[in-house]
Amino acid sequence: MSSLVGSFLVPAWWPLTSYVLPLVLAMNVLSIGRLLILDTVIAVSLAVSTDKAHLTALQFAAIGVVVLTAAIVMWHAHRRVRLGVASVRGESMLIDLRDRLTSQSQLPALPREWYAEAVMRSAGGASFAGDFVVATKTQGGQFLEVAVVDVSGKGIAAGTRALLLSGAFGGLLGSLPRSQFLPAANAYLLRQDWSEGFATAVHLAVDLSSGEYDVRTAGHPPAVQFHAGSGRWLPHWTEGPVLGLIADAEFVPYHDTLSSGDALLLYTDGLVETAKRDISYGIDKLLGEAERLVSDGFVGGAKRLVDSVDSNSDDRALLLLHRD
Repeated sequence: MSSLVGSFLVPAWWPLTSYVLPLVLAMNVLSIGRLLILDTVIAVSLAVSTDKAHLTALQFAAIGVVVLTAAIVMWHAHRRVRLGVASVRGESMLIDLRDRLTSQSQLPALPREWYAEAVMRSAGGASFAGDFVVATKTQGGQFLEVAVVDVSGKGIAAGTRALLLSGAFGGLLGSLPRSQFLPAANAYLLRQDWSEGFATAVHLAVDLSSGEYDVRTAGHPPAVQFHAGSGRWLPHWTEGPVLGLIADAEFVPYHDTLSSGDALLLYTDGLVETAKRDISYGIDKLLGEAERLVSDGFVGGAKRLVDSVDSNSDDRALLLLHRD
């Protein structure tokens, strides 16, 4: 406010760029309506306090900085309104929601012979991602169930749907027979009737005592298994439609066993598919990077694989499960 008063009383002594500070401060505390009033007052102040007939290049540049700052502030406020939040308290709520989504992706403790790691990255480094992981142990800790899900869209646009679905899918996981998880998730998405209400998913259920597992996919890239005996990585293609599109869909399981030294990768298409690259080529490239895990060790391997991807234009998630 002092900059406004100063510009009226002693315009020659008060720099035009002094309007920038109150604009930036107001961005975090005022509603969009009050910001509009502030912008109007500043515009009037600029019109009154400047000699338009003798504007110097420096003054013209300073006015440009003020106008650009005001535009950015209004864009930021409009974006908060679209998200249904306001000021610092609203952004704190978004941070809390992001932390809740992250906490729901924590993996349970496993027996000593098992190692699991999940890594998620958002498109462009945004706070929210449309990819998430939910996991739980069932039947007294004998089974591990994991779902890796890719919600339609990316970044913040998909983050709110991912938050809702992670809670719903986390509740379904372990509460139903393994064969019913994806059908129940599909029915839940159909009931939402969202305009972009579809998702892909891969569901894994593994017996931690024997290593036997079954995996089902819903329009999702295939799980990939490392066989220590042969030293090869092999994708397991299974049939199942995208979640949220077809009622009464069927999801065909693939059965196998994780023996000592074996590993399994579950991941989203952001790691293997781009507009210029076919998914089969992307899987081959991912498996080429995964070969290094065999010699370098599987601990921290999920992070290394995600970091090896040369694009951040899409959300990415990867789960690594290894049996010593």
